[in-house]
Amino acid sequence: MLLLLAGVGAYGWWHWLNGEIAPMATAKPFYVRFDTETPLLNALETLKQGAVVRNPSAMETYAKLNHKRGPIPIGTYQVNAGMTADEVIAALHKPIDQMVRLPETNWSARTANVLEMHGVAKADEYMALVHQPQLFEKDVDFPLPKDSLEGYLYPDTYDLPPLLGAKQTIQKQLKAFQDKVYDKLGKPQDLQRIITIASMVQLEVMKDDERPKVAGVIDNRVAKNMRLQIDATLLYGIQKWRTLTLDDYKNIDSPYNTYTHDGLPPGPICSPSEKSVEAALHPAKHDYLFYVAQPNGYHLFASTLAGHDANIAKARQERKALALQVKP
Repeated sequence: MLLLLAGVGAYGWWHWLNGEIAPMATAKPFYVRFDTETPLLNALETLKQGAVVRNPSAMETYAKLNHKRGPIPIGTYQVNAGMTADEVIAALHKPIDQMVRLPETNWSARTANVLEMHGVAKADEYMALVHQPQLFEKDVDFPLPKDSLEGYLYPDTYDLPPLLGAKQTIQKQLKAFQDKVYDKLGKPQDLQRIITIASMVQLEVMKDDERPKVAGVIDNRVAKNMRLQIDATLLYGIQKWRTLTLDDYKNIDSPYNTYTHDGLPPGPICSPSEKSVEAALHPAKHDYLFYVAQPNGYHLFASTLAGHDANIAKARQERKALALQVKP
């Protein structure tokens, strides 16, 4: 009789447990993130708020019976209502990897949009932190500028899972800058000037072997008090990448308009690569003051305005010839 009662009790308990861990009504998948190693019960409590789990304690008991009670590692996880108990527990032990490319040609606002598109962080959250360098001073060993982290947010492909957040993304970028630029290149002095020049080189040059040459042109023009007249700085000033007009060069009122303002722009205009920073550190020595892009991505260089005008005419002829070749 006692065995029968015990059997009935066990059956009743098991029936109750299965009811408490039964899938909830199906709904769309969503992400949940844990920034510290989290006890399973706590994680399940979070999922209850998202209507994924009916009874966290019952689910934890089920996991314990199946030897899957360990803590949940740091990470982002995808779950949805309608998962079985086994699917929920399995999902909580598979953090999501998401590789996101943050290109060298991006300035911070463009990177912010990439991050929001991938669900990593809100664009405005990222930009707010970009303009608070003081919050990251303890994360790096190099001097940060006062007003903006522009130029120091190293471009690379990162594992940036959804919900990671702006702060952790910026910390990853600054650490990469520390490792791949500041430490690797010998902890350069006058860092803000170097990164500002490197950022212009990055946006002006396609071919790595030309980067030192263009850095040399920038140095030569600054030494002669010649305005840089670099389109990329003007585009950064208006925060748009588009074709500029003659009126733009004259009338856009921005400290980044290097057609109307002397010297270097106020700061970097993108996140330069290691190659561009190397070029800014070690510019080529020559007497060139001008360059113009060719259709093949290389440039024609000149030391005089007359030579530059001739190069412009040559580049135009090359573009016309190329257009005729591809014309149907």
